[in-house]
Amino acid sequence: MAPAPPAPTPATSSRLDWLLFILLGFLWGSSYLFIKIGVDAGLQPFTLVAMRLLVGFALLGVVVAAARERLPRNPRMYGHLLVMAAFSVAIPFSLITWAEQSVDSTLASVLNGSVPLFVIVIAAVFLRDEPISVNRLAGLALGFIGVAILVGFDPADLVGGNLTAKLALIGSSLSYAIGGVYARRMVHGLRPMIPALFQVGFALVMVAVLALIFERPLRIPLRPDAILAIIWLGLLGSGAAYLLFFRLLGNWGATRTSMVAYLLPVFGIVLGAVVLAEEIDAGLLVGTALVIGGIALVNARWGSRPLFGTRATTVAKPQG
Repeated sequence: MAPAPPAPTPATSSRLDWLLFILLGFLWGSSYLFIKIGVDAGLQPFTLVAMRLLVGFALLGVVVAAARERLPRNPRMYGHLLVMAAFSVAIPFSLITWAEQSVDSTLASVLNGSVPLFVIVIAAVFLRDEPISVNRLAGLALGFIGVAILVGFDPADLVGGNLTAKLALIGSSLSYAIGGVYARRMVHGLRPMIPALFQVGFALVMVAVLALIFERPLRIPLRPDAILAIIWLGLLGSGAAYLLFFRLLGNWGATRTSMVAYLLPVFGIVLGAVVLAEEIDAGLLVGTALVIGGIALVNARWGSRPLFGTRATTVAKPQG
């Protein structure tokens, strides 16, 4: 019998976690590319979202069952998980997918990377331990200038629907932020995989109903690119990515793991340009730099003394 492999050292474990961190950024950042591939292949927005959630829910269900995770006993907790499913999954997934019918995946990835900026504003109002500080004000100002540059104003947008799509992407970021703050305030005492399972499951029901109402007859093109988009988004973007996220959350904590937000625009821009030949102009690069710089300022130790509230903490940014 072969000898057992040596136990991983802290250094080896750290290197593995960093590799998983980069992989997580790639999986979530590539979701925008595969959403674009899916809608361009003829999948309707609600249908694509429902299909990816169905695949993701199946994977998460198997993992939760294998781990014998305990389900919540408090009936009210399911109500909180339902709200989280709406704001953290169903609404943002649907808005992003609908918007990518009109805009490039690169722009979608960058605008969605602004979620931490919206979290700052909402958390300052509803969470006592998330005050506004000097660095957060500076980060908000810089980040929202970047968002304004990315949205811009082109008269052609009013005709082509691009402006509405850009506003939908901003709405998805706002929805993610509301869901994250709600979870911080209302959902406690659960192992992380349980909220993930119920968020995806409840959101699946919501979006499936919308698809049946607004997209009948349902069309699922039996094209390789459409099938690839569903499988990638379901198994990897909505399933495996959660597993990586919760491993890192357990090893690193929320603050360090939340830094994956920096990788999403990077992978989104590179993949959109390389795979779909999407144009990268100066406005996209400048806006991206300002958004990432704003997030960096928000999480910086400099100027973290609160202007009001109790203490400054780093905002985590989980993705769907």
